[in-house]
Amino acid sequence: MNLISKSLGALALLAVSTLANAFDLQQLSQQLARPDVIHGQFIQEKHLRALPQPLISKGSFVLAKNHGLLWLLKTPLQQDYRISAKGIARRDGNGWQLLPNKSAGAEQNRLFLAVLQGDSSGLQRDFELALSGDAQKWKLTLTPRSMLLKQVFNQINIDGGELVQTIELLETQGDSTVLRMQDSTAGQPLSDAEQHDFAE
Repeated sequence: MNLISKSLGALALLAVSTLANAFDLQQLSQQLARPDVIHGQFIQEKHLRALPQPLISKGSFVLAKNHGLLWLLKTPLQQDYRISAKGIARRDGNGWQLLPNKSAGAEQNRLFLAVLQGDSSGLQRDFELALSGDAQKWKLTLTPRSMLLKQVFNQINIDGGELVQTIELLETQGDSTVLRMQDSTAGQPLSDAEQHDFAE
C-alpha cells in the first residue's frame, strides 16, 4: 500500500471516528431538555426472580420542565404519583401526600427525573456514563459509582431517539424492571388539571 492510500485510509478512519463521536452527552442533554412538556403512555414490566411471569403495570405520564413528573398508574390498580424536587407524593382522598424520604427511594426518584429531563451532570455524580449512537437512535449505559446505588443496581440501560423510549434497571439481586415510554408527544401544554396537580 502506497503512502497516498495509507493517508486516505487514515483520513477515512478519522472521518468515521469523528462522526461516531459527534453525538455527545451534552448534545443528548440539550435534546432531552428541549421540550417544556411531554405527555405519553408507559408500560412497566417488573421481572422478579421468584415469579415466572413479569408483573405488568400501565398508565400515563406528564413530564414538565421546572415542575417534575406526574406518574398516573391505570392498571392493575389506579394510583397517582408526583415526583419533584420535593420528593415523591401520592394522591389520596385528601389530595397529595408526601411519602417518607427513604434513602434508596429518594435516590431512585432523583435518578428517574434526571434521566427523563436529560440532566447528565446530575447523573454523572452517581454513575459512569457511556453513550453510543446518534440523535435519532442512541443508547446510554449507566454504571453506579456510589456504594448506595451499587447495592441496588448493577447497571441501567436507556434507549431513545428524540425522547427517552426505554429504561431498563438491572438490580443486584437479579430482578429487573423495563419501562417502555410510548406515544410520547412534546407539543401539548399542561392542562388546567395538570397545572393544579403540580402546584398543590
